[in-house]
Amino acid sequence: MKTIPLMLAFTLFTFIARGQYVQPERNDTTYIYPQTKFDSVVAINALGRGASTIKGVAYVRRAANGNKALFASRINANRSTVVLFPVTPYLLEFLDLKKKKQNEKKLRFVYMSKQAWYYHYTAITNSTGEFTFPNLKPGKYYLETTVGVNYSGTYDKYAGHADDGYGGINYYQQQSYNTNRYYLTFAFVNIDNDGQVVGVELH
Repeated sequence: MKTIPLMLAFTLFTFIARGQYVQPERNDTTYIYPQTKFDSVVAINALGRGASTIKGVAYVRRAANGNKALFASRINANRSTVVLFPVTPYLLEFLDLKKKKQNEKKLRFVYMSKQAWYYHYTAITNSTGEFTFPNLKPGKYYLETTVGVNYSGTYDKYAGHADDGYGGINYYQQQSYNTNRYYLTFAFVNIDNDGQVVGVELH
């Protein structure tokens, strides 16, 4: 059996390695944080135990193409996590930055600090999108969750072209698709009196 000389093998390996280009990771991602000082004492006090309750439901109304549709069937959140934050100056700046500055296509992301994220409550919806936050104090709160929607159907996929002498004929094959999209829903809620039950819809 013939063997390849060591120097020749090294040369071939070098040639192959040099012919392969590995795309480096982008390093132009921008992370933006609020500049307002977060006051943990205010957050702790706002999340103290009270006698009030927020009861709500989370859902979206979306057409088959994913656009909002006022009269479309309601699609309820199903076992979705609802997050509740006390409204603070830090949170308001964070939400404003997300609205004005975040751009995923340009790798520009807005984050809150780990400390600010720590002070929140969560609730899990049932299969009809209902959720409850008990034992809250009077105050102003921000709630948000994502509602997942499954889209499935068929479309005509281009399969080729045949020349018939009159411009040709395009052929198509029917293909099926199945995809999930997630939509952010949110609301601000005011509790005015201790013991109050407040209803809210996230949509």
